[in-house]
Amino acid sequence: MGIPESDGAQIEVVRVFTDATGRFGNPLGIARAADVEGVDHQALAARVGYSETVVVREPENERTSMRIYTPAVELPFAGHPSVGTGWWLFLKGHPVSVIDVPAGPVDVSVSDGMTWVRARSEWAPAFTFHQFESVEEIATLDPADFPEGKHYVWGWSDEARGAVRTRMFAPAMGIPEDEATGAAAIALTANLRRGLYITQGEGSQLFTEWDSDGWVRLGGRVVEDHPVVI
Repeated sequence: MGIPESDGAQIEVVRVFTDATGRFGNPLGIARAADVEGVDHQALAARVGYSETVVVREPENERTSMRIYTPAVELPFAGHPSVGTGWWLFLKGHPVSVIDVPAGPVDVSVSDGMTWVRARSEWAPAFTFHQFESVEEIATLDPADFPEGKHYVWGWSDEARGAVRTRMFAPAMGIPEDEATGAAAIALTANLRRGLYITQGEGSQLFTEWDSDGWVRLGGRVVEDHPVVI
């Protein structure tokens, strides 16, 4: 079933990976599964238009499950939806320790203004990575430079600190440019085998911790934004 013009589904919105003052961050649409029964979730995500929209089930025993959609495809895992949904459930008084996504169980924790998730790097989409020697050159890139595929461009802004500057272009996922990409941050962390402090897009901030057992922790700040009615 498609989306009726008058179905009136409310989509909650949060911004994920903001800076310390609540600026920037990647918008995430959150739909309660009970509110969109019988609705085509992929069509819903396309109409909402954010880089990702999730459909979340009611938590039970500090555990829930969700499906993740870009405007074009469903994903088995994505970082910014996992962090954003974990924080949103905490905000609403339903904290969870695990979010089950098609790729597997994502551990969640919220403390001291930060939300952290734990996932495996192989759950991330297959990005093509491009390292640049100059972060200034990264700033000059245009989404039109990447007409197809899934690309994560990065460069060290302070290698000693593990600080990198990144941008992500994924027309294959219906995302010309993403403001903050958790799965790509996880994959880059695994490739470099070290924790990172990432500034992406206009100024979003992502933090990662690498573990040699194949798991990566991804963290960031989240703020509530205005809901939309579709």
